Amino acid sequence: MVATISPREAAEIISHDDVDVVDVRDLGEWNAGHIPHARLVPLDQLRADPEHSLPRRESIIFICARGVRSLTAAKLAERLGFSKLYSVDGGTAGWAKAGLPLVQGA
Repeated sequence: MVATISPREAAEIISHDDVDVVDVRDLGEWNAGHIPHARLVPLDQLRADPEHSLPRRESIIFICARGVRSLTAAKLAERLGFSKLYSVDGGTAGWAKAGLPLVQGA
């Protein structure tokens, strides 16, 4: 099941759990600012090769710009058998609005 969580909830999970954070935006969006410890897997890449694009940890948090692409990615992962999945509501825009840090550049 995919849970939609707030940016603050995501930050809390990241700080306490063994979780992968996957940013599904494109490279230009990523370079403009991404959450710490995330890894870039653009949604098109994830759709093309989900078996090799997804981490193998139990928990995965997906994030995008606003929350639409991350939900799509989480549902794709769910169809592949992953079960502890999160989509960040509001994406990186919501993350920044909540006062949480973004990393600039590669």
